[in-house]
Amino acid sequence: MSTAKKDAFLVLNAGSSSIKYAVYGTDLTLHLHGQVDRIGLGPAYHGGKNEIDLPVSPDATHAEVLDWLLNHIKGLSDELRIVGAGHRVVHGGQDFAAPARVTDAVMAKLEKLAPLAPAHQPHNLAGIRAVARRLADIPQVACFDTAFHRTQPRIAQLFAIPRSFSDDGVLRYGFHGLSYHYISTQLTHHLDVPNGRVIVAHLGNGASMCAMQNMKSIATTMGYTALDGLVMGRRCGELDPGVIFHMLRDRGMTVEEIETTLGSKSGLLGVSGISSDMRDLLASDSPAAVEAVDLFVYQAAKKIGALAATLGGLDALVFTGGIGENAARIRARILQACAWLGADMDETANFAGATRITTPNSRLAAHVIPTDEERIIAGETRRLVTG
Repeated sequence: MSTAKKDAFLVLNAGSSSIKYAVYGTDLTLHLHGQVDRIGLGPAYHGGKNEIDLPVSPDATHAEVLDWLLNHIKGLSDELRIVGAGHRVVHGGQDFAAPARVTDAVMAKLEKLAPLAPAHQPHNLAGIRAVARRLADIPQVACFDTAFHRTQPRIAQLFAIPRSFSDDGVLRYGFHGLSYHYISTQLTHHLDVPNGRVIVAHLGNGASMCAMQNMKSIATTMGYTALDGLVMGRRCGELDPGVIFHMLRDRGMTVEEIETTLGSKSGLLGVSGISSDMRDLLASDSPAAVEAVDLFVYQAAKKIGALAATLGGLDALVFTGGIGENAARIRARILQACAWLGADMDETANFAGATRITTPNSRLAAHVIPTDEERIIAGETRRLVTG
């Protein structure tokens, strides 16, 4: 006797060399999840319950991997019927302050934003196209990393450049918004004053911070693109624009070469000359690796101070992201640099992986909260598809 299939939502989070996926029921029960890694960097592999090399060529495109992945998901979920798909889309520009149903007009606008997030946006859109090819009848929803930050006051969005640029959309948008949105939903479970002055540090291969009050974004470290702010795995973070003039004029570099240098060859990789992975650098005794870690911590502490100023003080600091959730040594060094803000670290709790990592008497509360962007996407997809 056949069993009726249950409705479910597919979530795709396509990055520069990876694709995270999940399938949620209409009650947001998680049924499937996994990740494909190393796309374009060698034999791609699937990191689900059992790591397996994918039956695609080592130089397979995101589109080819997505076709395999959609077949794989279908084979794992015969009892589920996909009724909608949600996607992480990094840049929503001025037009999208909230998730949106995907239409041809929406896709055309998102294509124009691709140069502002070249490592992500094209792959995000490839996921939408792949689903449209294989599941043509289902509605799709785009969820934007920039949308969460649209609550920032205008003064926090402006650059000090001629007004005509700002009027044309050259503004500080901020990113990692889906992660910050999820963390904002968790603050009431962890903080004594969830509506207070909170800085969330999303530290990973991409890294940024967000100042929140009343669980809304007040300021953030990233800007018009995801290059600005903190030191990242391969991205430069804060940079004097004069360095770009030097690269153009004195080094004879092309715009494309500069874009590749600042977006793919800088950050921890560029400073260390060894790796973009914090785990590799912490395990190395190379002076250059040590300096890369020192710079990461220095810039993080510096940005916390700046964001605390925008909030008029600080009640809580939250760590999330791959480094924020797993690198206790980095958390410890950042908290030590925040002693002037009232941080009194509980060393045992920090290195044991506890949720609260400051002492009960600490004036500044510090917590570690794992992020879950896919759950936010699933919830927004359900809202827009079912009403």
